[in-house]
Amino acid sequence: MKKYILILVVSLLGISLVIYYFDNEYGQGSIETTDKTPNDWFFRQRAYPFETINHHAYLAATKTAKQQRLTRSDREEVAWEFAGPTNIEGRITDIEIQGGSQNIFIGAASGGVFKKSMMGAIWEPVFDDETSLSIGDIAISSSTPEVIYIGTGEANAGGGSLAYDGTGIFKSTDSGLTWENKGLENSGSIGRMVVHPTDPDIVYVAAMGRLFADGSQGGVFKTTDGGLSWEQKLFISDSTGSIDIVIDPSNPEIIYTAMWERVRRPGRRSYGGPTSGIFKSTDGGDNWNELTNGLPSSAGDKGRIGIDISESNPNILYAVYADRIGYFQGIYKTINGGESWAHADNGVSSNVFSSFGWWFGRIKVDPVNPDISYLIALNLHKTEDGGNSWNNISGGQTHVDQHVVCINHANNNQIFLGNDGGFYSSINGGNSWNWNSNLPITQFYTCEVDEQYPERVYGGTQDNGTNRTMSGALDDWNMIYGGDGFRVLVNTENNNYVYAEYQYGGLGRSINGGGSFSGATNGVSGSDRFNWNCPLVFDPQNPQTLFFGSNKLYKSTNYAQSWNAISNDLTNGDEGGNIAYNTLTAIGVSPINQEYIYTGSDDGNVWFTDDGGENWNNISVDLPNRWVTSVVADPNDENIVFVTFSGYRWDEYLPHVFRSDNNGQNWIDISSDLPEAPVNEIIVDPDLDGYLYIATDFGVYYSENGGNNWMPAGTEIPLIVVNDIRLHNPSRKLIEATFGRGIYTLDLSVLTGFNKSVTDLSAELNCYPNPFYYQLEIEIPKGLEDKQIKVEVLNSNGQLINIIFEGVINKPLQNLTWDGFGKSGNHLSAGLYFIRLTVDDRVFIAKVVLSDS
Repeated sequence: MKKYILILVVSLLGISLVIYYFDNEYGQGSIETTDKTPNDWFFRQRAYPFETINHHAYLAATKTAKQQRLTRSDREEVAWEFAGPTNIEGRITDIEIQGGSQNIFIGAASGGVFKKSMMGAIWEPVFDDETSLSIGDIAISSSTPEVIYIGTGEANAGGGSLAYDGTGIFKSTDSGLTWENKGLENSGSIGRMVVHPTDPDIVYVAAMGRLFADGSQGGVFKTTDGGLSWEQKLFISDSTGSIDIVIDPSNPEIIYTAMWERVRRPGRRSYGGPTSGIFKSTDGGDNWNELTNGLPSSAGDKGRIGIDISESNPNILYAVYADRIGYFQGIYKTINGGESWAHADNGVSSNVFSSFGWWFGRIKVDPVNPDISYLIALNLHKTEDGGNSWNNISGGQTHVDQHVVCINHANNNQIFLGNDGGFYSSINGGNSWNWNSNLPITQFYTCEVDEQYPERVYGGTQDNGTNRTMSGALDDWNMIYGGDGFRVLVNTENNNYVYAEYQYGGLGRSINGGGSFSGATNGVSGSDRFNWNCPLVFDPQNPQTLFFGSNKLYKSTNYAQSWNAISNDLTNGDEGGNIAYNTLTAIGVSPINQEYIYTGSDDGNVWFTDDGGENWNNISVDLPNRWVTSVVADPNDENIVFVTFSGYRWDEYLPHVFRSDNNGQNWIDISSDLPEAPVNEIIVDPDLDGYLYIATDFGVYYSENGGNNWMPAGTEIPLIVVNDIRLHNPSRKLIEATFGRGIYTLDLSVLTGFNKSVTDLSAELNCYPNPFYYQLEIEIPKGLEDKQIKVEVLNSNGQLINIIFEGVINKPLQNLTWDGFGKSGNHLSAGLYFIRLTVDDRVFIAKVVLSDS
């Protein structure tokens, strides 16, 4: 019950925020005005200064990143370790049951595809090696269940929807073990796919096209050869795509599709129009007729439409309409294959969609009983009498914002539900619900760690506020601050002081370790402009002092009790444009000289002061006019500064990482061999000269030579947007915040062969034979006799597996041996391991391979 109460509170907060954005931003009846949503923010920073992202450049960058992972050296074979949460999930866009095996597949908004057995508890990722984890739909062949199609690109068009447009259609012929791209790379986002009931090579795709571009690749597509070739079967206009599609199981030449007129640009949206409607084909998609008899006819007021067909009586279909704003228009039912329709929404509240029916707006018919249907809306509603009455069956029990219902054909009381809060199941037709808390699909914007207690990890999330774990466990994360979560900081000297944000500068301050928060914007002008994700940093020398950015820079010297502006407007000013917010996005304070401060903004400006804010100099000359994502001062040289950028190229080469050795008077491009893709954060290793770590839209990269070359950092993580990274230097742990797969950590002492106590890396540890099976000889370096040493075995995740020796070596060149056993007494499986010898202030690392014979 406590969980349900918490869900209800969070849900009501989410509802109020969404209603606030769209009722206040758009207003009653307004459809084209300034948009302020997470999706809008995500897009703006990658498009600026243009109106759209170069999709071809994005596709090229994904392929480069994937190839780099395939060709990485043994040096990078260190695995990221998942740090949670599993008890705070993210948005699910589709759920499907695989016939025969009874496996369940789910698609996540930006987390990929997972499967588990019907009775199992563990979800297994099955799509992590592909170029897009934004999932629109999953279609499984009923005649050949091992054939599965994935449509990438989420078609829900609202706040926080897709991270990127998709990269096409993927196919597996082995139940998801391997995948092959089958084209439609420019189809943008996929509403639904249907597979022919007897021929797995015939597939229909409802494509919406790219969200922030014209929809020439939207409409209905068909393949008859398993994806080798595609034909666009229905195209209406470049503003109209197909959002839903169903097939008559008794006559698969009969197809129905819902078309949706949708235009989205920065600062403008129009989610409806005269070309929205339901169309029917009786010849496999060659010809189409619009169905109108009894359906909404107002030319300009039709918005998103959801449609479904009764498998037990294919003449019966249900459709749900939203108007162009997103308000509920009605549920309609036909009993004669679409020739005529009548209202079937008696008892459904007019507020069932609130004002954002474009965010869900689907309907699901029971496969056994055509009188049972489910309305997929803010909450889930059910009819058991063919639409004569409806009941809310999810309110108070599940997260809000429903997206998919999946019904077990063998037992139609077993229902699975996917929404913005994850995966739910019911065994009694939706009368009660259970929540599965094992899916690692949370969308994080930021991450933080308690410097004194590194097991305490924090992060700001989409839809679920600011969360943390106090123990380091995967399943005990709790929300400590509401809204969408952004920057979160823990005072490095006194962890009673915790700071957290929600969107547009909603800064809070806690003096009891995050137990409660109060507003912390005293002195910050309400007339300033604020980014969706406002920058907030400590003074590295004194965490009592903080800096906060609107379009100006503010400073507090009293733990954020009050603020004073130390700059004028550090942007191009309120230009009234619709790409940049003209706000600060990054702050960098020198760890050496507190007077040296840098700022970056979303309109391409970088400023520097060397007197604590009395005077400012614009140092953006020769830098790209792109959204600045981070500005970081070198911890060992007060004259060196790094800056990173978002965005994609159009014509010219676009570097994303720069260094200056003279406080920004001149800049050096150190992007080198990185994919030409957004870089979101940079960290300079304070202990290893030349080592840099960056968060990019394709994972984390590192350089050991100041940016002359870059390598992917770590394995066991998909190609995913990493918004933020944080180094806990005492433990040499790198923490990353992914947008769709939660928080991960990486042991840098394994990746770099260096931990906090290292001062000498001149000697190497010699181990032989390598690879080995029966016994590994470990040769102790000269000069360590009479020294206290420890020799350990670590796995590829950096986890301690065994301690081989701890004590004093009494004679030179004494060899130690390891027989391949772990501390549990079991012989370990074949694979990569590390032998780590620690003595005084030195660490020696050897990489060894345990073979299986």
